Amino acid sequence: MTGWVRIVGLGPGAEDLVTAQVHNALAQATDVIGYIPYVARVAPRAGLTLHPSDNRVELDRATHALTLAAQGRQVVVVSSGDPGVFAMASAVFEALEAGPESWLDLDIEVQPGITAMLAAAASAGAPLGHDFCAINLSDNLKPWSLIEKRLRLAVEGDFAMAFYNPRSRSRPEGFVRTLEILQQACNDARPVIFARAVSTADEDIRVVPLPDARPEMADMRTVVIVGASNTRVIARARGPIVYTPRSVLP
Repeated sequence: MTGWVRIVGLGPGAEDLVTAQVHNALAQATDVIGYIPYVARVAPRAGLTLHPSDNRVELDRATHALTLAAQGRQVVVVSSGDPGVFAMASAVFEALEAGPESWLDLDIEVQPGITAMLAAAASAGAPLGHDFCAINLSDNLKPWSLIEKRLRLAVEGDFAMAFYNPRSRSRPEGFVRTLEILQQACNDARPVIFARAVSTADEDIRVVPLPDARPEMADMRTVVIVGASNTRVIARARGPIVYTPRSVLP
């Protein structure tokens, strides 16, 4: 058996948002490696070994996947959303670069998924309809000073912004500071979208003006999207539509 690695995204939560390409990789796999709740989304079957692990051992998971593939196993590394967006693809390539030269001959492929940012934007309308950026607000792998710098530059560039990992029990103060920076720097009432558990039965989409945004509106299951200065809200009985126009007038 020829070994390979497929680094895949399981989408934001709904089963019908997992791509056919990813389903095919999972059907061929001998091993599935990933964070515990993501591996739990893969149905057990004969001939498949599941390898769930804790969230803070990404490089260990990546090394394990490459080691198994070098032994001839067909390995799928799962992430939620898209594997290249704050997920496992980078970790696998970090391990590849640091590993034995023989790993460079392995068949490795990244298969995209629908990331939570895009699912949240679609549920709200089209808030990312013009230039936008994505920022991970976790300071586990980078200093808070860099996060703050990027926030201020994103505001200066008038980007719509999507925030991953906004708030957790272990670091609630980061999102408090994020909102303070935005409310001071923007000085307007642009819309903020709090999209929790998007595409699942627990989905909750809340749209508030920036001055009314509060830290407790977000948790680790929430993607937060902040509009640009020209982002619009269409009020309607079925719920607001948020969109950013395709053009910016001079």
